[in-house]
Amino acid sequence: MPGVGVAPLPRPLLVQVVPRPLGPIGSGAGLARPPLAKCRRARARTRLGTRSPTGYPLLRPTMSRRKPASGGVAAVGPAPGRQAVLSRFFQPARSLKSTSSPTGAAEQADPASTAPPASAAPPTSAAPKAAKADRRKKRPAEPAAPPKKKSRKAQEQESGGGPALSGGPEPKRCLRTGIALQSLEKLKEFCCDSALPQNRAQTEPRQGRFEVLPKCTDFEDITLQRAKNAVCSEDSRSQSSQKDSAFGSPESSRKPPDPKAAGKRSERVYTPLELQYLEVKRQHPDAVLCVECGYKYRFFGEDAEIAARELNIYCHLDHSFMTASVPTHRLFVHVRRLVAKGYKVGVVKQTETAALKAAGENRGSVFARKLTALYTKSTLIGEDVNPLVKLDDAVSVDEITTDTSTGYLLCICEDKEGVKDRERGSVSMGLVAVQPATGEVLLDGFCDAAPRLELETRVRSLQPAELLLPQCLSEPTEALVRRAATAGVRDDRIRVERMDNVYFEHSHAFQVVTEFYAKDPVDVRGSQSFSDIINLEKPVICCLAAIIRYLKEFNLEKILSKPENFKQLSSEMVFMTMNGTTLRNLEILQNQTDGKKRGSLLWVLDHTKTAFGRRELKKWVTQPLLKLSEINARLDAVSEVLHSESSVFGQLESQLQKLPDIERGLGSIYHKKCSTQEFFLIVKTLYHLKSELQALMPVVNSHVQSDLLQKCILEIPELLGPVEHYLKILNEPAAKIGDKTELFKDLSDFPLIKKRKDEIQEVIVKIQTHLQEIRKILKNPSAQYVTVSGQEFMIEVKNTAVSCIPADWVKVGSTKAVSRFHSPLVVENYRRLQQLREQLVLDCSAEWLGFLTSFSEHYHCLCKAVRHLATVDCIFSLAKVAKQGDYCRPTVKEERKIIIKNGRHPVIDVLLGEHDQYVPNGTSLSGDSERVMIITGPNMGGKSSYIKQVALITLMAQVGSYVPAEEATIGIVDGIYTRMGAADNIYQGRSTFMEELTDTAEIIRKATPRSLVILDELGRGTSTHDGIAIAYATLEYFIRDVKSLTLFVTHYPPVCELERSYPGQVGNYHMGFLVTEEEDEAEPGKERVPDFVTFLYQITRGIAARSYGLNVAKLADVPGEILKKAAVKSKELEGLVNMKRKRLKSFVKLWTTCSADDLQEWMAELGAEETQTPSPD
Repeated sequence: MPGVGVAPLPRPLLVQVVPRPLGPIGSGAGLARPPLAKCRRARARTRLGTRSPTGYPLLRPTMSRRKPASGGVAAVGPAPGRQAVLSRFFQPARSLKSTSSPTGAAEQADPASTAPPASAAPPTSAAPKAAKADRRKKRPAEPAAPPKKKSRKAQEQESGGGPALSGGPEPKRCLRTGIALQSLEKLKEFCCDSALPQNRAQTEPRQGRFEVLPKCTDFEDITLQRAKNAVCSEDSRSQSSQKDSAFGSPESSRKPPDPKAAGKRSERVYTPLELQYLEVKRQHPDAVLCVECGYKYRFFGEDAEIAARELNIYCHLDHSFMTASVPTHRLFVHVRRLVAKGYKVGVVKQTETAALKAAGENRGSVFARKLTALYTKSTLIGEDVNPLVKLDDAVSVDEITTDTSTGYLLCICEDKEGVKDRERGSVSMGLVAVQPATGEVLLDGFCDAAPRLELETRVRSLQPAELLLPQCLSEPTEALVRRAATAGVRDDRIRVERMDNVYFEHSHAFQVVTEFYAKDPVDVRGSQSFSDIINLEKPVICCLAAIIRYLKEFNLEKILSKPENFKQLSSEMVFMTMNGTTLRNLEILQNQTDGKKRGSLLWVLDHTKTAFGRRELKKWVTQPLLKLSEINARLDAVSEVLHSESSVFGQLESQLQKLPDIERGLGSIYHKKCSTQEFFLIVKTLYHLKSELQALMPVVNSHVQSDLLQKCILEIPELLGPVEHYLKILNEPAAKIGDKTELFKDLSDFPLIKKRKDEIQEVIVKIQTHLQEIRKILKNPSAQYVTVSGQEFMIEVKNTAVSCIPADWVKVGSTKAVSRFHSPLVVENYRRLQQLREQLVLDCSAEWLGFLTSFSEHYHCLCKAVRHLATVDCIFSLAKVAKQGDYCRPTVKEERKIIIKNGRHPVIDVLLGEHDQYVPNGTSLSGDSERVMIITGPNMGGKSSYIKQVALITLMAQVGSYVPAEEATIGIVDGIYTRMGAADNIYQGRSTFMEELTDTAEIIRKATPRSLVILDELGRGTSTHDGIAIAYATLEYFIRDVKSLTLFVTHYPPVCELERSYPGQVGNYHMGFLVTEEEDEAEPGKERVPDFVTFLYQITRGIAARSYGLNVAKLADVPGEILKKAAVKSKELEGLVNMKRKRLKSFVKLWTTCSADDLQEWMAELGAEETQTPSPD
């Protein structure tokens, strides 16, 4: 309070407050000190310095302790109990805890003293006693006798029992000062030592921490500051005890302190709520806990500091822990934010209601709480994190709070046993990927070499939100995990969860899987599924067991209960093979610049209207088809949507725009984690969709020709049949507001709810009948029950007529005009009514879970309907891509050929737009004729864009999409393999050139004659001779042995000689360009200027003899002086190489000379060349 720290105390008050005898009252051990000295000491105590961080005033360090009187046994230091009022405010903050120690008052107490006992109040100085006596005289409601008696005895002890104070003013004069009384009132109000002694042990930890509160943003300093204060507190206590023993305190000699009592006082006391938190935290130490406390959720301890830092909210010290809070209606926002930053978040809710608790045996204890939900990036399912707010008929998908966290939970396990090449880092790996939000489960087992390219392929394809790993993995795998987990910004990073290695051991895993799946051996189908599970590879079983254990923590293990729905991830016989390097190099899912979706192939193709359609299209793009019939079925469907004039497709598309994320909603229902609002939205949406599609059935049968579209559209109404029954049961208004007590229209299937409602009605009727009796008692025939602020069945009477109310009635509330009462019968029955109502809520919640269980029986058929909708949405998206212009339907064949007429790069074409047209180029590769293209040309000439264009057009054709070209004939390829770019791998200790050759070796092992291979500038990471040799030998191997369709980009002209070695199979091409040379470059004395190159971006037959790297240096704004010097050096080196080539050619001609005439001709040519060729010097 400002009044305490600023207003000066009057002089008589200081005389009264400070110079109290230091010994116990009545013991004769006081000190006689002149009044002037007393006043000086009092003024010294009131010299205020700066304020502490807590707001309390601090003293300047000019205070001095009293010196003991000569020969006085009672010359002791100031008693902490008697200086409590001022010591709380007028000492430095670091000594607050020591001076206000609760043991001080107990040790200084005297049994013969007239002060109140220890259980009532601590002993204080004379001035507070006098002020208290004076205040109590002014309060007529409080007895005045005890204070008078107390002050009288105190005066007697001061006058007779202790030494007299010479020349001092009488204490009564101080009581006449109004300012002094106000100051003492404020001091008394803020003095913590005025609390009861039994509460001091509880307030001590708060005092110890309250003085050290830093700013709420300095989280790093909190722990250090607490440690420092603990040390200071212990030092001050030890010093105080040493001084007391040195001065010979009479209390310590007569009554030694009780060690048990001291231990109890110093022990930290937790509140019941804090004990609940500690118990839950002990069970889930890795979770950030949100504890429900009335209208808000609170964080404690380190969780509060994390919440304050991540959520930008305020945290402060409350009792034993730092604490922060958020309102209940904003819980979903803050949980999502914490989960997005990689935390595991737990929600702890109250499991008791007020009325039932009041009627129970534990009515005096804290509300029971338990952990009701855990959330991570891959398990963000539940009504706490997915509220749906707008449920009108006109609801659109953009207005609904949807969840984008539908990433995979990916579990990885290694098995180093049974691998042939174990010394080189090869391992057998198992993988299980689960998408709890959609119910998808993927299995895979494979062998992987040290670079872990196979694992990288699957991680890049799945893009998991969370990894579940054992504590120990091999170094190459750990390096890949670190690389994957640190990619992207923090909110987009993969969360890594570690489990003990024992859960990944095969013996333990086999037992877990057996117990989970062998529930009903009588079921033949279940037995077959069980046999399929136990026959999986060892690492896959280990992953499955770890996933089961992990999902049980979130109550999501039910998604694994149907093994027949599991899918194999790597199906090489069904989908095209694309490894992680290909996905990255071709920028299929994200661009290489910032890792975002914009600028990728998926970004070009994605025009879907629904969230589940978007997820399905991503699978299509990463898993192109290999079966010709399936590819043509998609192309037929896209063609029909593109060219059809029927309105049926427009109506279907408008229906798709209104759909929320049905797939995720069904998953939430299946896991029993949905709210009534979400359930009603999903069921009502499916019912309306069924009605709309049934109305379109005749039009679809007559106008839709595509088999794929017909199958999808016509099967959906039948699959959605069960939803009508569940929608009719629900009461729409109650479902929209989440009222489970009125949720069901017909209670014939819910006897427990019906019984509870009948009991409630009986009580209400009894209370209403009692109203007649009340009217007779009050003699008021118009008396009615009133309800105010939730209190029901109150009788409202004017205050002037309160006398007519019986004495046993209970007054509930009142205003200036009226008072409200409950009669005894109403009190009893209203309490019973509240208990029944709260019991009804619990019964309705139990019936609600049973209702969801019944609905979950139709989960798989409803998911099948959603997949059909996703397929239709993808077809519409690809049709919209085809409408962009200059797209054609590719002709897909089983032959080994890629023939493209005026093709364009699909992404660059969209980015450039209509104004900057992309230069189209053709491609002709065939297994029977020319199947290898060696591409040269200047830097920045468009070589990489061209080869990417060919690969992307091939991929789009096998997805079932139209392609950006005039014509395209695409033979089905079983895989696309790329080696592009230059980057080292620091995590695995591999250089740039090592990375090049590692990728190349992987392609050599896996490529087949039906593959498309792209090699971009192989061999550039080493010396020229080694690079040429490796590039030449590798390309020759692909030509002669692999026989795949190959695009080879190089800057090494000797590689182009393979065209002569393999005529008809290899063709040399280059990207067209124009060179503008300076006219005066041949003038002597002038430095050569780099040539200016104009790029034509057109693929042309022939070899580009030079790469014109100096032109790129000019474009990069390299200083002109460097460019000129480089141009001169380039000319010298080029002349030297040409001279060597001519001499070699001349030597070969000489070696083959057979006559003297030929020799003379050779010598003449040699002389002419020497005269024309300038010296290199």
